[in-house]
Amino acid sequence: MTLRAPPDERAVESLLEFGVLNLDKPPGPTSHQIADWVKRLANDATDEQLLDRVAHTGTLDPKVTGCLPMLLGDATRMAQLFADSTKEYIAVLELQGPAPSDFEAIVAEFEGELLQKPPRKSAVKRQLRVREIHELEILEREDRQALLRIRCEAGTYIRKLCHDIGLALGTGAHMGDLRRTQTGEFDDTDLSTMEAFTDALAFWQEDGDETLLREIVEPAEVALVTLPRITIAPSAAEEVAEGAPVYGPGVIDAEPATVGDAVPEPGELVACYTPNGSAVCLGDLASDPDSDSGTVVELERVLV
Repeated sequence: MTLRAPPDERAVESLLEFGVLNLDKPPGPTSHQIADWVKRLANDATDEQLLDRVAHTGTLDPKVTGCLPMLLGDATRMAQLFADSTKEYIAVLELQGPAPSDFEAIVAEFEGELLQKPPRKSAVKRQLRVREIHELEILEREDRQALLRIRCEAGTYIRKLCHDIGLALGTGAHMGDLRRTQTGEFDDTDLSTMEAFTDALAFWQEDGDETLLREIVEPAEVALVTLPRITIAPSAAEEVAEGAPVYGPGVIDAEPATVGDAVPEPGELVACYTPNGSAVCLGDLASDPDSDSGTVVELERVLV
């Protein structure tokens, strides 16, 4: 088998087969529809089934806009990383009556852990569950509207949060516009539109110009920067590709995450790379790793 080239040396086809597109979701289509469009556009541009799958990183309702990273090809195997990633939103809170004098104090009480029951139209079981609001900031306020910045645990329903804030205020309230500004390590500072992706594919297909496509489609390794890194030998990577765990003799180095200070700890999720920086797999560091001969990393997802 052939292992992947270094992230910054890959051909465009390889980039599309193992990449991330940080998309600015427009209002209207569902997240699933967006993923299907991305796959069809890439396959049409290459005149072949280059991508057999594309996955989004957390459903946004049709009317909601913003940060929706798309995992391309083999990168869909990393979707688990986004299931529990922190999200950030900008929401308009629409009050149904005049705001009380202690408006700011009441809103501040919703920062921290809270109980939520998913709405009737949700795809998950409707039962009470705990979700944490890490930060809740009032950005602006005018008449019966307030602009909120909400940094929260994955699975938090912002519409329900706005409803509950309205009950606590005694005025009633609902969510107006909503935009996601961050999911995990991806934020709205470098979003790309569907139109830009379409143009980038056209420039590449028609003129051989890869510049724009390389600017907006990143190697999938960028999604792994918060995980501790284990570097393994190419021979060990070939065995991993066939389903073997990472054994001690194949480990070259272990180091903290590129972003943050996460260090390899027994039982923790780690990302394994070849020496050229190409991701090979995700796995759990063994509870009693034997660096001499035993298993060091138990496989969770093979990425090659």
